Amino acid sequence: MADLRAVRGRRRSTIRNYSTTVAAFCDYLTDPAYQWASECERRFGTHPVQVVHEWNTAVHVQDAEGDPSRRAFTLDELQALFDYADDEVVRIRAAGRKGWLAAFRDAALLKVAYGYGLRRREVAMLDLVDFGANPHAEEFGDFGVCRVRFGKARKGSPPKPRSVLTVWPWTTEILRQWIADVRPLMPEAGSPALWPSERGDRITLSAINKRLTDYPRALGLGPGLDFHSLRRSYVTHLIEAGWDPLFVQQQVGHEHASTTSIYTCVSSDFRTRTLRRALDATMTATSRLERTKR
Repeated sequence: MADLRAVRGRRRSTIRNYSTTVAAFCDYLTDPAYQWASECERRFGTHPVQVVHEWNTAVHVQDAEGDPSRRAFTLDELQALFDYADDEVVRIRAAGRKGWLAAFRDAALLKVAYGYGLRRREVAMLDLVDFGANPHAEEFGDFGVCRVRFGKARKGSPPKPRSVLTVWPWTTEILRQWIADVRPLMPEAGSPALWPSERGDRITLSAINKRLTDYPRALGLGPGLDFHSLRRSYVTHLIEAGWDPLFVQQQVGHEHASTTSIYTCVSSDFRTRTLRRALDATMTATSRLERTKR
C-alpha cells in the first residue's frame, strides 16, 4: 500500500479500495465458520490473521474526494471543442483520407454526451432503441427521452437505469443527422448500437477517451478537462440557466442533492447575478412595505 501511494502515486480512494479488498479476504480466511484457521494450523503450524487495520489504511474522511483540478467546460470552451470536432471531419474528408466517418461519429457522440449529461459508459452503451417521444414535449419528436440502461450502479448491484428528458432542441438535430444520414455509411451499420465502430458492433471506451484527450490538447485548453467534464458542464449550465436543481439532480441520476452540488461549477458572473437579483428583490419588497405603512 505504501508503494502504491508513495511510489506509484495512486489516489487515496484507490488505495482504500485495495485495502478493503484485502481486509475482506482476510475476514474470510479468519472466519471460524470456514475453518481455514484450524486447517492452516494442522498443515503449517500457524494460522492466518487480519493484516488490515484502521491505523494502517486510508480512512474515508469526506464525501468528495475527486481531483480538485477537474472542472466543467466554460460555454466558450465547449463551443471551441465542438467546432474543432466538426472541423476535423471536414479536414479528414477533404484530404481524401479514411476516418471521417469515425470523426463524425465522435463529434456527434461528444455533443450527445453533453446534451444529456451522460457518463462515458452510459453514452457508449446507448442503442438506437433507447430514444423515444416525450408526450409532454412533442417538439422533440422521436428524441424527447433518452433511456439510459447502463447507469452507474452501487457496488455489487446491476446497472441503474434512468430516463433523461431532452432539454435542448439542437440535440435532436444532431441525432437525426447521425442516424439518418451518416450512421448508415458505417461498416457495422447493422449493429443495434447507436455508435458502432469501424471494426466492431460498438465504440470502445478507450476510443472515446482518446478523442477527448486529443481535442482539448490541440486547442490548448489545459489540464482539468476530461470526458466527465461534459457531465459537469451539463449540470453547471442548466443551473446557470435557471433550471430547478431537483430537476437537474434527477436528470443526471444523483441520489442526493449534495452530489449534484459537487458537480456544479458556476461562474463568478452567475453568483454575482444571483446576488444582485436577491438584493434587488429585497429592496423592492422593503420599498413596498414602507409605502404600505404610509
